[in-house]
Amino acid sequence: MQFVKSAALLAVLGLPATTLSAQEVTLRFQHFVSPASANPTYFMQPWADAIEEQSEGRIKVELYPFMQLGGSAANQYDLIRDGAIDGGWVIPGYQPNRFPEAEALELPFMTTKSGEEASAAAWTFTQDYLMDDFVDVHVIAAHMHGPGIVHKRGAAVGTVEDFAGLKLRGPSRPATLLLEELGATPIGMPVPQFPEALSKGVVDGGVITWEMSPSLKLNELTDSHTDVAGDRALYNLYFIWAMNKDVYDGMPDDLRAIIDANSGMMASRWAGRAHDTGDVVGRDLMAEDGNEIAELSVEQTDRIKALGETVTAEWIAEMDAKGYDGAGLVSAAQAAVEATRAAN
Repeated sequence: MQFVKSAALLAVLGLPATTLSAQEVTLRFQHFVSPASANPTYFMQPWADAIEEQSEGRIKVELYPFMQLGGSAANQYDLIRDGAIDGGWVIPGYQPNRFPEAEALELPFMTTKSGEEASAAAWTFTQDYLMDDFVDVHVIAAHMHGPGIVHKRGAAVGTVEDFAGLKLRGPSRPATLLLEELGATPIGMPVPQFPEALSKGVVDGGVITWEMSPSLKLNELTDSHTDVAGDRALYNLYFIWAMNKDVYDGMPDDLRAIIDANSGMMASRWAGRAHDTGDVVGRDLMAEDGNEIAELSVEQTDRIKALGETVTAEWIAEMDAKGYDGAGLVSAAQAAVEATRAAN
């Protein structure tokens, strides 16, 4: 990027980086989904537009969907850290065991079904517990999506027993642990691989949000979509929106301030709200195409919650064995969720 090269030259010459304050900066941000899906539509692009407008055109954010700049969804964090891209969307859970503390937010029934509420809790938890994990990048936002839904071929699941033997895609370690407790065969995979796995019969279905359903053509590839009862999500997924630390630090103070003004709690809520908006659209489109829309009974949901408690207890024991305070992390995540809910 020209800005970084020029900044490096000024450093050699002993001149301050603020000399570059009038120069245009182009930031290349990458993600791994369709540009028509909810987060790019309702958060990433508006965020990029806001940065450009507030900088009066001195910062240009280019968004590259489908990993067009190279690499895979699983190694996105490293691409940002190493400067292969200037910034992007990261799912830490795509690298199991690398960011274990973040999994506290992804445990079964941890978050409410509001992506915005869950994202506010995620930002609070990130500030308190995860910044050391992400020290190699500059974190702009930390967020969650809306409720995870079970999408499958054939009739909707109606009981815990209906999960037995199903091959289901899972996005994260906590999600796959829950699917395993339900009697399914979990297959972990990033979202870009899900449609092909469905079309080839590698999986019978999987768990993902309403908002991703249209862009993944789940109206064609699956027949039914099932949520749990109540206001808690079956599972959730943790994301960060981040940029290369050197690129951020090398920007002039006034331009860095514009990034800062569009970061933190407000950006995290914004990203979560994008998923909420997309969930409404996605659910409606699945229904319009005649797919079965179902909700498990309270009784069956309570059975799944009990299995989720087993997953959480085992996760706490595993974290304790690794030297973390597992119960403390779970309590902190729960407290962040409850504080956000009370504030809303």
